[in-house]
Amino acid sequence: MKDYRAPDIRNLAVTGHASTGKTLLCEAMLVCAGKLTRPGTIEQGNTVSDYHPDEKEHQQSIHATVLTEEWLGRELNLIDCPGTPDFISEPLSALRVADSAMIVISGVNGVETGADEVWAAAEHYEITRFLVINLLDRENTRFDDILEEAREHYGARVFPMTLPVDAGPGFRSVLDVMRSDVITFAADGSGKFEEKPAEGALKERVNELHRQLIDMVAESDDSLMEKFFDQGTLSEEDLRAHVHEAVQKGLVVPVFAASGMKNIGVARILDFIAKYGSSPVDRATVKGNALDGSEATVDLKDGQTVAYVFKTMHEDHVGNLSFFRVYSGDVVSGTELVNVTRGENERMGQLYRVNGSAREPVPSLHAGDIGAVVKLRATRSGDTLCSASRQVTLPVVEFPAPNTRGALVAKSKSDLNKLGEGLSSLREEDPTFDYHFEPEIGQTIVSGQGWLQLQIVTEELKRRFNVDVELVEPRVSYRATISGRGESKHRHKKQTGGAGQFAEVWMRIETLPADSGMVFTQSLVGNNVDRVFVPSVEKGVQAACAAGPYGGFPVTDVKVDFYDGKQHPVDSKDIAFQIAGKAAFSEAFLIAKPKLLEPVMELRIKVPSDAVGSVLADLSGRRGRIMGMETEGRFEVVVAHVPQAELYQYSSQLRAITAGRGRHKEKFEHYEDVPREIEQKIIAQHGRKVEED
Repeated sequence: MKDYRAPDIRNLAVTGHASTGKTLLCEAMLVCAGKLTRPGTIEQGNTVSDYHPDEKEHQQSIHATVLTEEWLGRELNLIDCPGTPDFISEPLSALRVADSAMIVISGVNGVETGADEVWAAAEHYEITRFLVINLLDRENTRFDDILEEAREHYGARVFPMTLPVDAGPGFRSVLDVMRSDVITFAADGSGKFEEKPAEGALKERVNELHRQLIDMVAESDDSLMEKFFDQGTLSEEDLRAHVHEAVQKGLVVPVFAASGMKNIGVARILDFIAKYGSSPVDRATVKGNALDGSEATVDLKDGQTVAYVFKTMHEDHVGNLSFFRVYSGDVVSGTELVNVTRGENERMGQLYRVNGSAREPVPSLHAGDIGAVVKLRATRSGDTLCSASRQVTLPVVEFPAPNTRGALVAKSKSDLNKLGEGLSSLREEDPTFDYHFEPEIGQTIVSGQGWLQLQIVTEELKRRFNVDVELVEPRVSYRATISGRGESKHRHKKQTGGAGQFAEVWMRIETLPADSGMVFTQSLVGNNVDRVFVPSVEKGVQAACAAGPYGGFPVTDVKVDFYDGKQHPVDSKDIAFQIAGKAAFSEAFLIAKPKLLEPVMELRIKVPSDAVGSVLADLSGRRGRIMGMETEGRFEVVVAHVPQAELYQYSSQLRAITAGRGRHKEKFEHYEDVPREIEQKIIAQHGRKVEED
């Protein structure tokens, strides 16, 4: 492959909602470019993008995959991204290093939440966006309606560069606005086509669209606008010379009609990317930070090496692979760079251009290019690699907080011993995945963006690390408190022939406001109890709170007052007052009207308007309380408080009731009382689990 430089490089993230045909669209592009003789299929597991074992098993994209091809003298680095929200880290990381985003939309379902998410991310990174309305070979396509939906979402600058002539199962032709032609594609999926001038109604439509495009492009340059006003139009030469600039300024958001499955309209998308698409030159400077924290600017022409690692992953045949973009200078195999993020040196091993699982060794990669390197020692996703003379860090991706939890149960002690190492490695590869051990419930908790993501983690632990674990429902961190007052006088007396144990503790307890924890006080008067035993009683109370006198759940929001007691001159000691304090507290607690508290989460659920009813009905069945509704375009955001116990696998169930169009975020809100009718059931279930453990 030719050694390309920045002006002739196109770095493109292929993104969108799940099941919009992104991977097959990329397959069609590879066929057009001669990288493939025939496209693969998801069902057969032979696409270039979805080559990992987990993708073949689940028959869907899980990883962002770099694809490289040539078109019209340009190098195209396509990053095919999964659309399932479980793997949102992949498109977010790809958009971080891309110069433009191709957002793929279903020609049947229209604009969905996944498209909005990646549009917002691309806008955040200030990269150009264009839309492909795909799957136009399906029944019930509605291109014109979806075009209007896109304008509602993304503004009036959304403009069709191609339109379907015969959308539906017989789809083969598009109307090309730039060329004013009807382009008919071969039925064999080769992407080859024939052109002829538009006639009749099609000619009238393309002429009108052509005039609209000229109006939009004229705004890209003051001198061009003057020429437009003087002449009333622009020449074809002026139009084509300024389309790139108009797209860069957001004056035009191109839309293309296509079928990736049948390779219809794909060649024209490639033409546009190569001729008018964004290159690294359009983002020649990026902002970062110097070692002292001050702002630094990295320029494409600096000459000193700065590269950003946007993805790391393990591949069975090569080991750890780091994908990076070069922002300035050259990355050369065999040289040493500084990982400024971690303060360590890295020797750059073999460099590759990447096309799915195929690797083309190269001696170097230049500013603006994307490639991969094997076996970096300390480098992880989000790290910046620099020459020693130019040490800066580039901004990292901000990922969404986890919204799905599960618990891992090891099948054996040896599996448990290896579990931490495997989880740590997987966490380094996927920044939206997290894990920790919760002593309160005695479980290893894994969290992420969805249940499928956690299932993949479990499978990877088995496949790569030989750790056999089961993914189960996590226990809920219930708490116990009281709604009244209680008082107890407990005497601990033990005589076994030698020195005995004696302690008597008088204790009062009362409720405290939420989030107060346990407050221990003493109001002793006189000399009945030596003050040296106060810490002993407090230790006993703390032990009782942790053990949980009511159902075994830890205690909170209780004030404890140790106000009197008795002691023995010989047999009273620390352990005796600990035991008496623990027992006195437990007795007083059970008198003081104990109750359970449960964690309640705040949910923000974004769904299309037509799915709100189903979401509200489902929340009602989960003991949810609706706190409000907000509108975002044609989407509604439901704000609700729902007990954590009712949210197991909620992300999966939300997608099921909204046909995959719903998204949610959740965060801890507060603890509140468990309804009395289910309290005893929870206590009984907890007791059985403790016995099983």
